[in-house]
Amino acid sequence: MPEGTFAAAFVYNINAGFRFMRNDSDVIRTVSRHTLAYMLFSISEMFRNYEEFDPMDLLIVHAILNANVINVMNDRSLDEKFSSIHTVEPDTIKQGVSRAALSRFLSLPLETVRRRVTGLKRRKILAETKAGLIVTEQNAFKFGNNHELQKTNMLLLTKLLRDLKRAGINGPDDLSAAKFAIATKTGK
Repeated sequence: MPEGTFAAAFVYNINAGFRFMRNDSDVIRTVSRHTLAYMLFSISEMFRNYEEFDPMDLLIVHAILNANVINVMNDRSLDEKFSSIHTVEPDTIKQGVSRAALSRFLSLPLETVRRRVTGLKRRKILAETKAGLIVTEQNAFKFGNNHELQKTNMLLLTKLLRDLKRAGINGPDDLSAAKFAIATKTGK
């Protein structure tokens, strides 16, 4: 485990005890609190693993990585084929993303995205394809293939699922009532 990871896992691990949801707002608040902690610790670990990068560049790289593999995640056979920690999705199957789509997704000015992308292309992290931007499988910084970050993510995700279970949320069915309550409120 990289230095500092234990500290993050320890701080995140201080919650204990069992709690059962009484109503929809309890479920919504609990899920929000625990998922926010998960996201913040994940981001913190990403920043810690790539200290030489500006946080905005890391956000852009990881948003592109996500867009690149949406087609893999949505195709059961591809998802299974590239599920091993030792397998990297080849550039040829990655779904590209445009600067404009990235700008909209991240709510960043298009010029900021253009400028950052230019710098990341210069560092040979990003490449331009006919379909758009991809994070190259050969990038020297192991974006998309950082085993330490992937292992840390597994620890944090395990912690999130354990905490939700302690709170009485065992799976998606436990969120149904809260989802219905949200839909009812937004429909009015």
